[in-house]
Amino acid sequence: MNKMLRRREFISGLALLGFGAALAGCAPQSPQVSEPTTSPTTAPTAEPTKPAVLATPAPTATRQPPAPATATTAPTATSRPAATAAASGSEAAYLAVVRGASPEAITMRAIAAIGGIERFVKKGYDVIIKPNICNANNGPEYASTTNPEVVATLVKLCLGAGAKRVRVMDYPFAGTAQAAYARSGIEAAVKAAGGEMEVMAAMRFVETPIPAGVDLKSWMIYEPVLKADLVINVPIAKHHGLARLTLAGKNLMGVIQDRGSIHRNLGQRIADLTSVIRPQLTVVDAVRMLMANGPTGGNLADVKQANTVIASADLVAADAYATTLFGLKPEEISYVAASAKMGLGTMDLQSIKIVELSI
Repeated sequence: MNKMLRRREFISGLALLGFGAALAGCAPQSPQVSEPTTSPTTAPTAEPTKPAVLATPAPTATRQPPAPATATTAPTATSRPAATAAASGSEAAYLAVVRGASPEAITMRAIAAIGGIERFVKKGYDVIIKPNICNANNGPEYASTTNPEVVATLVKLCLGAGAKRVRVMDYPFAGTAQAAYARSGIEAAVKAAGGEMEVMAAMRFVETPIPAGVDLKSWMIYEPVLKADLVINVPIAKHHGLARLTLAGKNLMGVIQDRGSIHRNLGQRIADLTSVIRPQLTVVDAVRMLMANGPTGGNLADVKQANTVIASADLVAADAYATTLFGLKPEEISYVAASAKMGLGTMDLQSIKIVELSI
């Protein structure tokens, strides 16, 4: 009896031991399989990869912005890549130079590159555009008057930006204004664009103080130009017998009386006039350039097809760049140098952001 009792206790003990071992074997396996194989293996692989990918673009992005600032010398080819990036970005160029076969397209692109026409024109503005329509002798192919397409494009841009009125005018020294407007091709182009041609009446010139003037303290200036919300100066780049070049500064002589007297101290007197007229936007037409026998020309052999437009809010900078198209330096043109000296703008092309584009 005692034997049988001991035998049953022994068998029960074995059964209990086996059951405990099975429990012991199952419990730890679950954590051992899930912890080491999934978490530790996946995490180390993912973490090092991300920093490596993110670190690569960062240095490139930080190096890019300084490039446009260095690429300020307009004539160099190295400025072109930086210029393209700047034109497509949010930061406007100080000065834009655009080349291409279409005067309309290059004018539009140049204005866009310096911040767009909305930078200059607000809704309801009274705008005056001052091209060079100095004579009634020659058509636009002779490059003594501003390209009609450039002028018409500016008219359309201004009206598109909400300008209430856009007038175009000049005071020719050869022939009547009516004849010059028609002969230049500007009248037809401006009217087709929705602008107005204004004949500058002698009674509207007023004696105007020139507080900052070095040589001139007052002069007879066309009053509407002084009162307009926006004045856009649109010269053609051309040779001039006395001044060497007619550019934006000299183009302002078309809004004054007694131009003969201005020539007595031409450089300084033009600078003095600039200090009071102060056009807010300058667009230099170098689509066709008169290289000799200016200001009226008359020989197609003197004309160079350059297909270029220069735009800037700084008249002096625009003129400074334009001088380089003639193989000259800004300081060689007296009114450019005098205007820079008076602080009316800069002729140091190395110090500004210039965008050069070809389309």
